[in-house]
Amino acid sequence: MKHKLQGSIALGLATVIWGSAFIAQSVGMDHIGPITFLASRNALAVPFLMLLAFLFDRKKTDYWKLWMNKKLWFSGFSCGLALFAAASLQQIGMVYTSAGKSGFLTAMYIVLVPVLGLFLKKKPPINVWFSVGLAVIGLYLLSCAGVSKVNIGDILLLGCAFAFAVQILLIDRAGSDLDGLRLNCIQSLVVAVIGTVCMFLFETPNWESICISWLPISYAGILSTGVAYSLQIVGQKQLPPAPASLIMSLESVFAVLCGWLILKEQLTGWEMAGCILVFSAAILSQIPLNKQD
Repeated sequence: MKHKLQGSIALGLATVIWGSAFIAQSVGMDHIGPITFLASRNALAVPFLMLLAFLFDRKKTDYWKLWMNKKLWFSGFSCGLALFAAASLQQIGMVYTSAGKSGFLTAMYIVLVPVLGLFLKKKPPINVWFSVGLAVIGLYLLSCAGVSKVNIGDILLLGCAFAFAVQILLIDRAGSDLDGLRLNCIQSLVVAVIGTVCMFLFETPNWESICISWLPISYAGILSTGVAYSLQIVGQKQLPPAPASLIMSLESVFAVLCGWLILKEQLTGWEMAGCILVFSAAILSQIPLNKQD
């Protein structure tokens, strides 16, 4: 019980940071492209995490050997690929969608996690299928009601939710016996390297614009990538993926609150109804129907 509480607190803190980071992600693209922002935040997170790992373990005689772990690097690489897919789709999607709406669409991973569990031979209970139907209705209201076509940002953010669901399941499988700071450092390094390559291929970054955006990059890099993703790994060591994803989905609530308080964003009545249905579907998908669940 104590471990579950610690895991819940760690994930809860992560959701507060992630929710508010939607604001930094939105503001950060005022002067730089989405991939440039993504590469910059992860490039900043890597030395920050290396420093934290050194401060925590500097007295251990086998400090450098802790990095020489094949499973750590393999897991970090696989998690990093999933995280790059999720974070890049999210960052590009936010070009077309508000911070609050992005938070709710990203939170669709809470429904996808138990569904993807089918491939791990974990049959979801019947309430998951009801939640999927409810989420589809909510997504229609959130993304399609009152418009003639679906916003491209909505589609990208749904892809982001799928990639985040994969990353959550990979963390669950890999993170139980691995150091959280080092695992996060390696996955951030993977995102930074791939992001840097894509940044020069598809955008025209310049140092002056990156420097102008130093504050949102620092917030997203140090707090969201460095601290919050480490808290995710620590929290998931104590909780199964389904309840963990429920707690993490609360980032959508903080995203909407921060968008309303800081950016003065407004949701239409249809969008608000869609948000309520999507979040209700997320909660319904995690309610156990019997003692075995």
